[in-house]
Amino acid sequence: MENDFHTVFMSPKVDYVLITSLFVCKILPSRICGDTAPLRLEHVTELFGEPQKGGMYMSRINVTDLTFSYDGSFDAVFENVSFSIDTDWKLGFIGRNGKGKTTFLNLLLGKYSYQGSIAADTAFDYFPYSVTETQKQLPAAAFIGELKGNCEEWRVICELSQLGESAELLYRPFETLSFGEQTRLLLALLFSGENDFLLVDEPTNHLDFEARETVKSYLSTKKGFILVSHDRDLLDACVNHVLVLNRQTIEVQSGNFSSWWENKRKKDQFDLAENEKHLKEIQRLKKAAKRTADWADKNESTKIGFNPVKEHDRSIATRAYIGAKTKKMQSRVTQMAKRIDREIAEKEGLLQDLEKPADLKLTPLSHHRDILVTIRDYTVQYTGSAHPVFTGLTCSVHRGDRIALHGKNGCGKSTLIKAILQKAGACKDTLLLLETGVCQTASGLIVSCISQDTSWLKGSLSAFCTERNLDYTLLCSILRQLDFERAQFCKNMEDYSEGQKKKTLIAASLLTPAHLYIWDEPLNYIDVFSRMQIEKLIMEYRPTLLFVEHDVRFREKIATAVVNL
Repeated sequence: MENDFHTVFMSPKVDYVLITSLFVCKILPSRICGDTAPLRLEHVTELFGEPQKGGMYMSRINVTDLTFSYDGSFDAVFENVSFSIDTDWKLGFIGRNGKGKTTFLNLLLGKYSYQGSIAADTAFDYFPYSVTETQKQLPAAAFIGELKGNCEEWRVICELSQLGESAELLYRPFETLSFGEQTRLLLALLFSGENDFLLVDEPTNHLDFEARETVKSYLSTKKGFILVSHDRDLLDACVNHVLVLNRQTIEVQSGNFSSWWENKRKKDQFDLAENEKHLKEIQRLKKAAKRTADWADKNESTKIGFNPVKEHDRSIATRAYIGAKTKKMQSRVTQMAKRIDREIAEKEGLLQDLEKPADLKLTPLSHHRDILVTIRDYTVQYTGSAHPVFTGLTCSVHRGDRIALHGKNGCGKSTLIKAILQKAGACKDTLLLLETGVCQTASGLIVSCISQDTSWLKGSLSAFCTERNLDYTLLCSILRQLDFERAQFCKNMEDYSEGQKKKTLIAASLLTPAHLYIWDEPLNYIDVFSRMQIEKLIMEYRPTLLFVEHDVRFREKIATAVVNL
């Protein structure tokens, strides 16, 4: 009897309201009437139907033989892909830019037709919501029902309180909210529903450190979502399973990013060792097969014709013996060929998912002065603004420094970068600033910069290179090293994904020899593997770098100093 109760009640995700109903409606009356038959799972299915796969009332998303490619594309994004995930998981979605993460989310949402099947008995909801220009002029309370059906305002307010925000955000015009406030409001709306499986696509892009920490703490308390992110710190804190789009395969694994990465590193090392072992065995077998084949050919050539003086022990009768010996040797050659085929088959696929990023190169210039940028008691205020952006800033950039600018959104990080670029003659736009104090750059300073904004990238890649006096072949080579597909070179840049646009700017900056590199949030939308490539590049070449980046691990590894604004 005890074991039978465990069969029914100890399954995952038990609904205690249903259990109570079962006990009152079925079990209790039968026991009162003297029924002593064991309680079994059939009693549950009699009242509530068959339990779902994976446990009682546990919902799963089963993907079977999924194949999808965009119209006009020769390469499939997914081909005969099969896997299964649980809607109760906190699932991190990992993969290089362009591998199909957002595409898969759109397939779940039913936006594209595909071959194969995606079986799910749950509804999906997607972040970020698309807010129209008309809606941006209104308070969010006026249009949240349009973004999320059956939305209840009080639930959104409850979620906002968990994000450290007041209900006031709902009643201010949406366009007056900061980017961080907009993100938190839409996340609160996303999680205000019930029973949806949530698709969260890169929620921390453009958010400052404090806002990222708030989102990280919030998501760590939730479950039942797919989180697409390239922020290693966020993935470690918020997920308990990972779905990984490798180079050739897809894997689902328990754990967070760091545990998956450690397992992958060990697997790659093992696969490399196995590959080397198979290569050596294949070479040994090929040499042995060639040697045996040579022996067989040489032996076969002696069957007909012999010198009776030199080979007095030979006769015509030995021909059969020689033929049998040759046949045996040839059989050994055939067996070795089969062994070689087996070794090749075992080797096949060992390195198909191996991540071996190419080593990037940089050509930093050396300036004759030690101090490249001097800032002393510097205060900046935009013309027409009532308040300064920042006041009394003092710092300097020496040769070899890698300085991180750190602070909340709106504290003036990008303004400071634009002011320095303007002083160095590297800024096309003239900023209308009221300045006091000192901000000066070394004479003859050459600057290479990466802008936070990518919306201006339009036209062909070759035209981009011509305009910036860059070598098109070298730019394409760097982009290939950043895992850019060749097919992208034929597209216009406005058709690139955000990650691909950012990689184009990174490649252009790497290709530009400079005394000082100024990068404003270079890693937004950039995949984890490319981030590691860039980290390795900077640590190897050690350029003078002034940058803004909210990726905690990147900043901690790269920065030699932090300037707080």
